[in-house]
Amino acid sequence: MNRLANISVVGFCWASGVLFFGVLACIVGYLLYKGAGVIDLRLVFGDADPFDALLLKQRVFDGLFPAMAGTFLLVIISVSIAIPSGVAAGIYLAEYARDSVKKTLGLFFDILAGVPSVVIGLFGFSASLFLHKRFSGDIRPCLLISAVSLAILVLPYIIRTTQEALENIPAQRRMAAPAMGATRLQNIRYVLLPQSLPGIFSGVVLAVGRCAEDTAAIMLTGVAATAGVPRSLFSNYEALPFYIYYISSQYTDSHELATGYGASIILLFLCAVLFFFAFLIRKGLSYRAFYR
Repeated sequence: MNRLANISVVGFCWASGVLFFGVLACIVGYLLYKGAGVIDLRLVFGDADPFDALLLKQRVFDGLFPAMAGTFLLVIISVSIAIPSGVAAGIYLAEYARDSVKKTLGLFFDILAGVPSVVIGLFGFSASLFLHKRFSGDIRPCLLISAVSLAILVLPYIIRTTQEALENIPAQRRMAAPAMGATRLQNIRYVLLPQSLPGIFSGVVLAVGRCAEDTAAIMLTGVAATAGVPRSLFSNYEALPFYIYYISSQYTDSHELATGYGASIILLFLCAVLFFFAFLIRKGLSYRAFYR
């Protein structure tokens, strides 16, 4: 009976894995089938010269380059805001917080993780109106407001993954440094954090993907259809998720719809590049932590 149960569980796991990769292959294959034919320099740069566009000497009006630049900047700024506070909060919950505080804050972060992104976007929009009225008329929905809103959106993922990565370290490794006279801070800095880097960066990868794909939050906090490459943190910007949304809902012919599929492929590629950079950063930090 136990042998049959084990075979059933293993078979179910294999079937689930094959189903997952099959669905993923179907989605990516469908996007490539619909959009690969329109991906070229004209889709990215339009009628502008690619070299001049990259140097910001010429504005791109009918290409995806501004949306690509806006998405990249949005993700980098959002993750840069969320990582320090998220990792710090995760360290506090895992190493310093009492059980009652840990349960209360854990419940709060779990609720925050379940808040719809449109609610976070509405909060960012309301914050921009408050700042515009109370402090400066130059403050309005912009790249910075969108980045802060997305940072709030992904903060629970980083906090929870950091906390779980630290708490899952075996007790023998956790107590080795204190047994040799290391302080709690030294133990966290030189032992626990290096050991938990893979788990922490899994949360960072989730945050990058969520920031790159979210549309509802940025629609209320600064994204625009023809804003161009953002010149500052307080300017409007374009983003690939918003472009995909409005081109798929307002296309006039099959070519415009195909550009939406092409933008989806470019968004997947941009996410893959960001994931690759996150992997390189993790490898570099692990090397410095263990071998330098």
